[in-house]
Amino acid sequence: MAWRTVHGLWGAAQRAGVITADTPAGRPFAAFGAGSVIGFPTGALYGERSIEIGTGTMIGALVSLSAGMVPGQDLGEAPLLRIGDRCLIGRGSHIVAHYSITIGDDVYTGPYVYITDQNHGYADPEVPIGRQWPSNAAVSIGSGSWLGAGVIVLPGAVIGRNVVVAAGSVVRGVVPSCCVVAGVPARVVREYVTGDGWTRPDPVPGHHG
Repeated sequence: MAWRTVHGLWGAAQRAGVITADTPAGRPFAAFGAGSVIGFPTGALYGERSIEIGTGTMIGALVSLSAGMVPGQDLGEAPLLRIGDRCLIGRGSHIVAHYSITIGDDVYTGPYVYITDQNHGYADPEVPIGRQWPSNAAVSIGSGSWLGAGVIVLPGAVIGRNVVVAAGSVVRGVVPSCCVVAGVPARVVREYVTGDGWTRPDPVPGHHG
C-alpha cells in the first residue's frame, strides 16, 4: 500500500509539475510554443527572457536551460538560446547559452547531452582558470539532427542538417549535413553521397586510425 501511495503521488506530481506556456514558470520565456512542455522535476532554469522554445517540443525532466551567467542578468533584447519546433531534449541534458545557441526543428537528443557556447580561458598560467575571462562562440545544430547520449557540443560548433552524432562524441568545428560523426573529437564516419547513398569517406592521407 505504501509503495502504491508513494508512486501514485510521485506520478501525480510529475503530471502537475510540467511547465507549459500557460503555467507561471512558462510565461517568462521569450517564446514558449503551443504544445511544448518541460518535464518535472526540472533542472536549473534561468535567463528565460532570452530563451525561445518552438511548438510541439518536449524537454525532458532534469534538463537545465540557462542564458547568461546568473539569474536576473540583463542580456538585451535578442534571445541567446533558440530551440525549434518538434524537438526532443533528453533527460538530464544541459544547454548553457552565453552568446548564441540555435537548435533547428525536429532535433532529438539522448539523455545527458551538454551544449555550450562558452569556454573557460587559460591564457594566463598565473591566474586560476575559473577566474580568467571566458571566450564565446556561437553554436548551431541543424534541423533533423540526432545527438546520442552523452554528446558534448563545444563553442563554435556548426552541425548541419540530418546529422547523427554518436553517443559520447565531442563535437567542435563544422560538421556537414547528412553524415554520421563519432569520436573525440567527432569525425565523419559515414556520409550521404547523391547517387551512391551512405558511404564511408575516403581516409585522410597518412592516417591509420
